[in-house]
Amino acid sequence: MEQKIRHILGLSGGKDSSALAVYMRDRVPEMEYFFSDTGKELPETYEFLDRLEAFLGKPIARLNMDRDFDHWLTLYGNLLPSSQVRWCTYNLKIKPFEEYVGTGKAYHYIAIRADEDRVGYKPPKTSSVRNIEPKYPFKEDGITKADVYRILEENGIGLPTYYDWRTRSGCYFCFFQRKSEWVGLLEKHPELFELAKSYEKFNPETGERFTWSQGESLEELSHPERVAEIKARAEQAMASKKTVKPNRRLIEILTDVHDDEDDEEPCLICHK
Repeated sequence: MEQKIRHILGLSGGKDSSALAVYMRDRVPEMEYFFSDTGKELPETYEFLDRLEAFLGKPIARLNMDRDFDHWLTLYGNLLPSSQVRWCTYNLKIKPFEEYVGTGKAYHYIAIRADEDRVGYKPPKTSSVRNIEPKYPFKEDGITKADVYRILEENGIGLPTYYDWRTRSGCYFCFFQRKSEWVGLLEKHPELFELAKSYEKFNPETGERFTWSQGESLEELSHPERVAEIKARAEQAMASKKTVKPNRRLIEILTDVHDDEDDEEPCLICHK
């Protein structure tokens, strides 16, 4: 008997994957949804996933419930992940996804839009996983960023509230956060900022610093004068972007500002 092909869609808690879930709900009724939970997500992310789950009418499988970020941090000798050493992406996102799919044939629906030039998950050359075939409905149907906002708004889902100050989903201490987003975390969730700060280390013997934010510790970033400097720079950049293209959503202006600051590509599987 031929094995049934599974249809799988991963949710990050961000706008694109959420809009794709809404878009595909009636097109592929047998769709399975999953969320790789790091155990270090924002409260807004969990709230948004609950709202989305109610709309989809079926459960969103939560992965990693017994192996969260702290579990892997211990195994890596308390080495913080970074853009150079992304052990968090593999162990908390890719590996659980591959385990969830298993060995059977599966179509994996990826939320890359028609106005993006990116690729999604591909099994590494060393991997034995060859049963997962990517699907790009947004690319195939010409869905752009503006359409994503429309899909979420017209279906009464809206955006996660963290988009008021942050433009990506993912861990609250993600090393890809911009300085202004760290300030947002400090002001919106001071208790989480303190938890993120507790992970940072300084070796007095070697002078090595292990910090989330490049070039400065969270202790340094949280000084009032530094916070004021970061906020002033962000407000100036946003005012400039708003002048060029007025009457846009806050998230669109924030995205433009933050895109100008980006030096490296974030982990797609975490932030879509």
